Amino acid sequence: MPEGDTVWRAATKLDRALTGHRLTLTDFRVPAFATVDLTGGTVIRSLSRGKHIITRIDHERPWTLHTHLKMEGSWHVYPDGEKWRRPDVQVRLVLGIEGRKAVGFQLGIVELVPREAEAELTAHLGPDLLGPDWDEDQALHNLRHEPARPVGEALLDQRNLAGVGNMYMAELCFTSGVNPATEVAGVPDLTRLVRRAKQMLEVNKDRAIQSTTGNLRERERMWVYRRDKSPCRRCGTPIAITMLGEPGRERAAYWCPSCQPER
Repeated sequence: MPEGDTVWRAATKLDRALTGHRLTLTDFRVPAFATVDLTGGTVIRSLSRGKHIITRIDHERPWTLHTHLKMEGSWHVYPDGEKWRRPDVQVRLVLGIEGRKAVGFQLGIVELVPREAEAELTAHLGPDLLGPDWDEDQALHNLRHEPARPVGEALLDQRNLAGVGNMYMAELCFTSGVNPATEVAGVPDLTRLVRRAKQMLEVNKDRAIQSTTGNLRERERMWVYRRDKSPCRRCGTPIAITMLGEPGRERAAYWCPSCQPER
């Protein structure tokens, strides 16, 4: 699932492409909104909230478009006449203005709600690591609310803090020397870990190639994520992988048995 910085870039791309423009085309390819037509409406703003994208459109009344990339989704912007880089069958939504189109492929969520209901869409989220509402103290309070929970699970819970996905969870635990299965209460410096989470997303939000090592070469960008059985960059121990989470909702956690020993 895309990380918070990826979603931030997608929202920023939409904002730059559409905000202030009048819609010349809207094509909702999801059953619930197949008959909706916002042509003639004006795009007011696009922004991210954790892993959610909010697009405000004024058309007869104020509306809020809510999209979520889930695992496979993406937003592309194309000049008129340019061939789309993904197949038409994957299209879930098209927003057109004069000269270009924003195309949402395989979007996991497409919703349209009256503007007054916008806050309800993301009310369950904790502080957004890349948002104006970021509140370190609240994020720490949320994480500590379940002290016995594995820290890897707690970081992925968007109700605690919004924006950390599987990749950053693994990299944060490694750079903090903490096993992902360690209880939150057993993390030596939770404040430092949370500050590092914000730093990682801030550093990567303006570039398409994510890196936590500082090296942008293909096989050198990550410390442990998706490097199972490869040697640890610090000590040479083969990277291990563990499944964390409730049955049916497990997520892969990558870690070094030497640098992040189980306690």
